[in-house]
Amino acid sequence: MSSIGTGYDLSASQFSPDGRVFQVEYAMKAVENSGTVIGLKGTDGIVLAAEKLILSKLHEPNTNRRIYNVDRHIGMAFSGLIADARQIVEIARKEAANYRLQYGVSIPLKYLNDRVSMYMHAYTLYSAVRPYGCSVILASYDDKEPNMYLIDPSGVSYVSYIHWCIQRNYK
Repeated sequence: MSSIGTGYDLSASQFSPDGRVFQVEYAMKAVENSGTVIGLKGTDGIVLAAEKLILSKLHEPNTNRRIYNVDRHIGMAFSGLIADARQIVEIARKEAANYRLQYGVSIPLKYLNDRVSMYMHAYTLYSAVRPYGCSVILASYDDKEPNMYLIDPSGVSYVSYIHWCIQRNYK
């Protein structure tokens, strides 16, 4: 069944007759069309790596980064729309700063992951907004143990026991 002209892709809160939310699928496509991001978890640390696609000769070096620090012990790598991901980075930084201000300690990655994934999921529920077109990998080294989570555009969060890779489809 095609979504073209059916009207089921106009809102993130509307399901098609076969139970799909096209806005979330469009956000997933934005992630697929972006560069690959990899998070490797070892016994004593985590490595985040991102492929930087140069689409224009006018591209400035050291711009459009895909790996950011969220807090002293937390890093974030993302694939998808850069503007959407920067918004998620700012939300994560605010959550980490508020937690530190309120409790006097660094935020555990599990709590930050829950807050960010709930925020991303909320953008799939209302017709006035669209889902974020990015997937993020949150990684930290706290309590003498590395931790890593993946959040996809629908707000679903996965915990990593080995490693995660958000890969671009090469055709």
